[in-house]
Amino acid sequence: MKTSTLAPQRRSIVAMAAATALMLAAIGTHEHSHAQTSPSTQNATSADRLLPSAAGLPDIASIAARFGPAVVNISVSGTRKVSTTRSPKDEPTAGDTDDADDAAGDDDADAMREFLRGFQQRFGGLPPQMEMPVRGEGSGFIVRADGLILTNAHVVSGADEVVVKLTDRREFRAKVLGSDKLTDVAVLKIDASNLPVVALAPPQAPRVGDWVMAIGSPFGFENTVTAGVISATRRSLPGDGFVPFIQTDVAINPGNSGGPLINMRGEVVGINSQIYSGTGGYQGLSFAIPIDVAQRIEQQILSTGKVRHARLGVGIQDVNQSLAEAFKLDKPTGALVSEVEKGSAAERAGIQSGDVVLAVNGQAIDLAGDLPAIVGLAQPGEQIKLEVWRHGERRSLQARLDDATIKTARGEDDGASSPTVKAPPGRMGLALRPLSADEKRVSGLASGLVVEGVSGPAARAGVHPGDLLLAIDGHTVSNLAQAGAAANGSGKSVAILLQRGGAKIYVPLRLS
Repeated sequence: MKTSTLAPQRRSIVAMAAATALMLAAIGTHEHSHAQTSPSTQNATSADRLLPSAAGLPDIASIAARFGPAVVNISVSGTRKVSTTRSPKDEPTAGDTDDADDAAGDDDADAMREFLRGFQQRFGGLPPQMEMPVRGEGSGFIVRADGLILTNAHVVSGADEVVVKLTDRREFRAKVLGSDKLTDVAVLKIDASNLPVVALAPPQAPRVGDWVMAIGSPFGFENTVTAGVISATRRSLPGDGFVPFIQTDVAINPGNSGGPLINMRGEVVGINSQIYSGTGGYQGLSFAIPIDVAQRIEQQILSTGKVRHARLGVGIQDVNQSLAEAFKLDKPTGALVSEVEKGSAAERAGIQSGDVVLAVNGQAIDLAGDLPAIVGLAQPGEQIKLEVWRHGERRSLQARLDDATIKTARGEDDGASSPTVKAPPGRMGLALRPLSADEKRVSGLASGLVVEGVSGPAARAGVHPGDLLLAIDGHTVSNLAQAGAAANGSGKSVAILLQRGGAKIYVPLRLS
């Protein structure tokens, strides 16, 4: 189960000093929905939907009794390389996305490093890295009576052996048919028949406030039931742009990963995947992969044995009220394009930095995270219709999507020299100068202006000296005259496109 700090569930590692053995507890399960085509699944769908109890409260007990046997415990074993030294990337960072299991595993991994370091200092002879045995646990659920199981990809990642245990204590060695790291979904198969199956919810978004429950193996306690409500839908998490997560307050802990999130009709609405936690345990923020997303991944794995994702090739950000005013939008909505990759599907379609994507194939884009979730689940080569907002009017564009596994080429800078003329702070509070030849080479930009100093509106908006100014209100600025004209022609708000390090972002300025 991913914990957040937000991340895939971490595996807990127990160091055995004498044998120098590691045990890692990892959580995760993926879901899929072939239950609709299975006779067993059809018997568990809408015709048998469970209703609230006579007292008017959710009948969690009946749902747990009926579908609990279709939830399985997953044990994995493999090896993991442990270093006697710690690299900067190993340092924990508050707020990171992690699996629930990982939080517990950090302390054990640190203990093992210290043991190896002490052993090496005292006796010598240990290599910089050692392969140690690891074990992990997670959850999953049966979606087809012949043994098809969904779980999280991080639960079975790197496993040499996967064992599935049913509630009747039978155990089966499972085959991993396929997994997808981008959505964190995996499909397993065991050699069995006439198994109990879950019912899958229809492809419609659950409502905020709906009661839901989870069944899984937190900390190894098999078939544990917890309940809560849906806190939010379509959540976009760092590093997980392909999934519009369902957020709940259901108690999810290491070992719940890959288990089902079930509504009060007895239908699986998601796969429990991540938690947000500063301690590695439950803190009221849990995230599940929508079942329709998992089903798409399952279908690809079963039909082709692999998963492909499409790619548009844009950098985007949310539109707040100030940016909406700057771009003359009626309300803050859509995905603001801050960068268009050279040679990408977006560039071929004519998308420009400063465009606001309002809809894809007629489906509204309310938040920036909606765009990668829609595009990422499309197929490479698929053509989509985009509705964008540009310079105060709507436009329709067609884009043929790229394959996410193929990188697009970046343009080379022309190496042309730039004058050293500087402009004092103007209406925006920006002191600017053109890029030098060396700065073009380092930044990869053919043109732009360097922010030498800030004051007034720019300072209040958080603009920093050293930022690179690329555009104003969606219009590219390559010299001081263009910047001055754009600033003088703007209204009460202006949106400037900056490059800071390797990232591009629009910043709204409220002008006096």
